[in-house]
Amino acid sequence: MVISALSFLAGLLLVQQYPVLPDIKWLIVGAVVAGIIAWLRYWQWLFFVVGVLWAIVFAMHRLSDQLPEQLEGVEVRVTGTVADLPEQDEKRVRFDFIPRDEVYAANPSGTGAAIPRDEVYAGRGDRRVAFENVATIPKPAQQLPAKLRLTWYYPDQQIKAGQHWAFTVKLKRIHGTMNPGGFDYERWLFTEGIGATGYVRPHQRPVLLGRDSAWNSISVWRQSIADQLSLILGNSRSFALIKALTIGDGSSIIQQQWEVFRKTGTTHLVVISGSHIGLVAGLVYFLVLKLWAWTGWLAWPPQRVAAVSAVLVAVFYSGLAGFSVPTQRSVVMVSIAMTAIILQRNSRPFNTLAIALFAVLIFDPLAVLAAGFWLSFLAVSVIVYAVSGRLGKLGYFWGAIKIHWVTSLGLSPLLLLFFQQVSLIAPLANLVAVPVISLLVVPLSLLAVMVMFVSSMLAGKLFYWVDHVLQGLWWLLDYLAELPMASITHASPSYWALFFAVPGALLLLAPIGIPARWLSLVMFLPLVVTDTKRPETGDINMTLLDVGQGLSVVVQTTDHLLVYDTGMRFSADSDMGQRVLLPFLHAQGIAKIDSLIISHGDNDHIGGAVSLMRGMDTEKVLTSVPQLLSEYAPTECVAGQSWLWNEVKFTILAPQQAFVSENDNSCVLKIESKHGTVLLTGDIEATAESWLVETYGEALKANVLVAPHHGSKTSSTAGFLRAVQPDYVLIPAGYRNQFGHPHQDVLTRYRRVNAKWLSSADSGAIVVNVENNAWAVRGMRQTESKYWNFR
Repeated sequence: MVISALSFLAGLLLVQQYPVLPDIKWLIVGAVVAGIIAWLRYWQWLFFVVGVLWAIVFAMHRLSDQLPEQLEGVEVRVTGTVADLPEQDEKRVRFDFIPRDEVYAANPSGTGAAIPRDEVYAGRGDRRVAFENVATIPKPAQQLPAKLRLTWYYPDQQIKAGQHWAFTVKLKRIHGTMNPGGFDYERWLFTEGIGATGYVRPHQRPVLLGRDSAWNSISVWRQSIADQLSLILGNSRSFALIKALTIGDGSSIIQQQWEVFRKTGTTHLVVISGSHIGLVAGLVYFLVLKLWAWTGWLAWPPQRVAAVSAVLVAVFYSGLAGFSVPTQRSVVMVSIAMTAIILQRNSRPFNTLAIALFAVLIFDPLAVLAAGFWLSFLAVSVIVYAVSGRLGKLGYFWGAIKIHWVTSLGLSPLLLLFFQQVSLIAPLANLVAVPVISLLVVPLSLLAVMVMFVSSMLAGKLFYWVDHVLQGLWWLLDYLAELPMASITHASPSYWALFFAVPGALLLLAPIGIPARWLSLVMFLPLVVTDTKRPETGDINMTLLDVGQGLSVVVQTTDHLLVYDTGMRFSADSDMGQRVLLPFLHAQGIAKIDSLIISHGDNDHIGGAVSLMRGMDTEKVLTSVPQLLSEYAPTECVAGQSWLWNEVKFTILAPQQAFVSENDNSCVLKIESKHGTVLLTGDIEATAESWLVETYGEALKANVLVAPHHGSKTSSTAGFLRAVQPDYVLIPAGYRNQFGHPHQDVLTRYRRVNAKWLSSADSGAIVVNVENNAWAVRGMRQTESKYWNFR
């Protein structure tokens, strides 16, 4: 059973490496091959082929439910239901939306009227789109996806789960930033079944049409609990944690808290995860088993009653979390284990785990794309491997220490792969946090949730104690997180390093009698000693990061690193420094920034600077707006500043004088390496470009130009481009940005000087490095895309 499950898993994994899915004829070939293998009774190979076929069919179905290109950017009037708890910050509310009935094109007259039902529709099923100009819609007609992710900026009404709304929205296809080491937003949307994103338009006022009943909607039930928690807990400092632990909504947890949980290795305890479901189900099983046996009423065996109770509680708790994917996996595993008890089958632990693996992957083959899938199954596997079949029996205390130790060790290779961070303090932190959360906080919180609609006073008393326990636990975790070497950050390991490290961990956790266990330490060496590729002396590696409508460039020499601009800040807890820059630098194994240059004070250039400097040591800051970063003792950038790193020369060309426009006061940086020159220009426009041409003339010549002002029509003037004569122009621009960057006139100018151009909107992060003694310029979407990524 275990080999069959792993074969099925391997087939699913193979498909996730495809840049493009095979067409239907290969499915027919695969089905024929599967039939031949079944006839020959090569069962393991059969499961592998079936895994491949199932992954392809499921992915094809999911890809078919995405926004057609013809509907992108079209304003439509859509009615539907808010699918789950919304995420709110000071500027916007974001929510999943399930469209229902007809979806009409917005009426340009502004009356909000829709086209009558008897006119021509583009669409099918119950999600049809009616257009005022039918001639512009290609045939065959298309339909909207089953689920949308919408944003409403500065809403004037409250959005709650289960509400029915009529919105005017503008939609776009799935598209996110794409960077090395970064979060793949497109993959996450794909696995969540979201086929388009968009935002609510202010004209044609949104209309609330009604709301589902809590009796027929889990999301409304969860929303009611969230509202009641807000009333009872008020301004409690533990409100965000209690909401996360009861209904699985971690959107209120601030970035500082997440950082403490990461450093202490307790993130898995914050929201309802698989471990919560298993621990609560286990606790209920133990209590019901003892209580039922104590009553003496043995018409039904205590084991069966306890098992059924554990499954019911697991389903109930998973429902509180909205049946999220991690809780679904845990419910399946608990159900299979408890079914074996009910049927009085003495199954082996790994066979039970294999059946659970089959069930999860058949239900959702895309689960293999989630880090939580690997961490949850590996955690259970490591615990079973380390504690089952051992002759010696440890007490509760030493047994708990062993479980936390082996889990931390066994998961460390994957934690480095997924997050480039491992908590060294995790065994100690979890030794305290797990029993506190599992035996005190979660049971009391669930009890309070069950009684708060009957007696808010009693619920308030219970939450009072929960609040004090969580405050004490938070004090301890915060203290542990501040300890030296509480966690380590390391470059992403290669798959070859994991190939040795995972068996090494199993050997280290093997029974004491196994010979040569010391070899496990040797097998860990490739994981620890990661040799990141650095440029040779006189060369650079440069990455124009994909930060949407903003700019951030990382330049690396043999021993030094420079960051030029940091992208945009969206809210107090979200910016491109934290989202993109820090993950990229961690994935590259970089521990220090030698120089940070902030070209000017616009949000899309300076927004991520504070998060970046808080997350990584920064030796020097240069900027044209030192007053905005005064607490970091910056140096004002002025024309003429120059330095040499590993035979690569860096020179500030501007500003030398103050221009009226802040854009024109951007720091302009020239980088000269032995294979070519790069020019970074910030947001300069025609006035500053003219000054640069007059001041430097032919000295402006560069092989690679990062487009001034994102390719706006007020920059990249013809005279400036003739002076620079770039071979490549890299354009930092957001997909379908509101400014229309890059402007078509500017692209025409690039063609006239025979420059090749790449845009981060289409190419993702753009890497410039040296290959075969010449510069190579490549976009990440062209080299690293998978079948779910935007093209």
